[in-house]
Parts: sequence; C-alpha cells; structure tokens
Amino acid sequence: MVYFSKSLVAASSKPLILGILQEGKSYGYNIIQRVKEISDGKIEWADGMLYPVLHRLEKERLIQSEWILSDEGRHRKYYSITDEGKTALHQEKANWMSMHEVMLNLWSLKPSK
Repeated sequence: MVYFSKSLVAASSKPLILGILQEGKSYGYNIIQRVKEISDGKIEWADGMLYPVLHRLEKERLIQSEWILSDEGRHRKYYSITDEGKTALHQEKANWMSMHEVMLNLWSLKPSK
C-alpha cells in the first residue's frame, strides 16, 4: 500500500478537514476516522496531528466549535465549517485541481532527445 509523505499529508490537512466539515458537524475522533475511510487507510492521523490544525482553522475563523452532549452522556466538541471556511474550501479545491493538472502535464511530457 502507498502511504503519503508527512509533508503532503500536512499540506492536505486544511482541505481535508474543511471538506469533511462541509458534509456536516463532526468531532475529532470522527474526523480522524473519516480521513482514514476516504483515503482507504493511506492517511492515518493521530490526535496530536489533528487538534493543532483544528485550533488553527478555528483561529482563522474557517471553522467553529461547540460542546454538545452525546447520547452516551459525554460532552464532545463538535466542529462545523463557517461561511469563510466554505470560501476557503472553494479556493483550496481550485488550487489542488490546478496543481493536479500541472503534474499531469509534467508527467505526460515526452522526454526531449
């Protein structure tokens, strides 16, 4: 199985989190599981990686959080995307698609003689 480099995972954390939260409110453990699911297990985040990014995105006002009492009677911190976050996600999508196109162009070039 192919695993991604730490730098690529770090670079993709913002659009991954914003994309997941665009699906609806979620909490840390669930976000970690969703990333693992959508990457077919190629990306596995630990709490220590996720929470600093969540705090940064919240500081940037791209996401917001609230404490909600779960069905099990525990309080969980749920995160949701803000309007600013939706705008940022749109830009992230455009950036990643442009980079994808650049790489496809590069790798489909024929070697010069």
